[in-house]
Amino acid sequence: MPEHLSDQDRRRERRQRYSSGSDEDELRRHRHSRKRNSENRRSTFRDDERLRDDSRSRSEYRKRHRSRSPGDVRSRARRRQFSDSESPDPRARSHRDHDGRKRSISDSSPPKRTRPRSRDGHRSSDHHKPPPASPTNKPPTKRSSAPLPSQKEAYNKEPTSDAVIKAPPEVEKQKPNFAPTGKLAAETNTVENTTIVLKYNEPPEARLPPPSSSWRLFVFKGSELLETLPLFERSCWLFGRERAVVDFPTEHPSCSKQHAVLQFRYTEKKNEWGEKKGAVKPYLIDLESANGTKVNGETLPQSRYVGLVTGDVITFGDSSREYVLMLPPKEEKKP
Repeated sequence: MPEHLSDQDRRRERRQRYSSGSDEDELRRHRHSRKRNSENRRSTFRDDERLRDDSRSRSEYRKRHRSRSPGDVRSRARRRQFSDSESPDPRARSHRDHDGRKRSISDSSPPKRTRPRSRDGHRSSDHHKPPPASPTNKPPTKRSSAPLPSQKEAYNKEPTSDAVIKAPPEVEKQKPNFAPTGKLAAETNTVENTTIVLKYNEPPEARLPPPSSSWRLFVFKGSELLETLPLFERSCWLFGRERAVVDFPTEHPSCSKQHAVLQFRYTEKKNEWGEKKGAVKPYLIDLESANGTKVNGETLPQSRYVGLVTGDVITFGDSSREYVLMLPPKEEKKP
C-alpha cells in the first residue's frame, strides 16, 4: 500500500478488499448451512420413523399382553363408566384408537367383550364372574338413642342356638355374720394355768339345795357299795375322766373327759289355784359324750336337762358302775 495515501483512503481500500472476500465467504457459509439443514432434516425423519415404529410395536405389545385379571377389567370398566358419566352430551363423547385418531361413539358399534385368558392361554369362564349377591346383605340400620338393656336381662334370656352358652348363675356374696363366735366364752371358760376349756357353765337358775333336802349319790359295783357322795354340798357336779376339772372322776375308758353334769336348779310351778310354788330339784345333762349317759336304762338326749327323782339309777358310757340317787325321808317332829 502506498505511503502517500491518507488514512481514509486506506480504510476504503481495506473495506473494498475485505468486501470482495466476504461474498465468497457468505456463499461458502450458505452452502454449508444448506448441507447441514438437509442432514438435520434427514436425521429428524429417521427419528420420526423410529418413534412411529416404537409406538406401533408398543401398541401391538399392549394388545398382545393386555392383563386379563378381574381387578384390571373392573377398574377399566369403572373408568369407562366414570368417563361416560362426566360428559354432559353423549354425542360429544369420543374415543381414541390405538393409532391416535378420534372416533365417535354414535358412528361405531359397541366393542365386543372377550373372556379373559388365563396364564396358560385358555379362556376361563368363571374367572371373571362377579360374586353372587348374598341374601344377608341388608341396608344399614340407624342407631337408636335408647339406653342399652341391662346385663341381667341379657343373661337371663334363653339361648336361641346351641352356640350360645348360658352364663352361670350368680353366686350370692356372703353377708357379714355378727353372731358370737364363742372364742370369748372359751377364753373365760379356760381353767387357770391350763389349756382345758370347760364345756359347761352354770345357768342363772342354779341353786344350792336346802339343808332339809340332803341329796346323796351312792356308787355301786354290782352289789358292793363303793362310795357315797353328799350332793347337797354343791349346786353342780361334773363327771368325767379329766381329773384337773371334774368334781367326780370316772375311770372307765368309755367315758369322755367331760361326760355329764348333775345340776340343782330352782324351778317354779303353778298349782290348780294359780299359786306359784318353787323348789330346788336335781337335773342331769349329757355334754355330747361319745358313748352317752343312761338313766334307768334309757339314753338321755344330748345337751338337754332331764329331771331326776329319788331312786333313779345313772350309768356313764359302758361302765358297769351304777350311781343311785337318794333323798332321805324327812324326820317327823315329836310332840
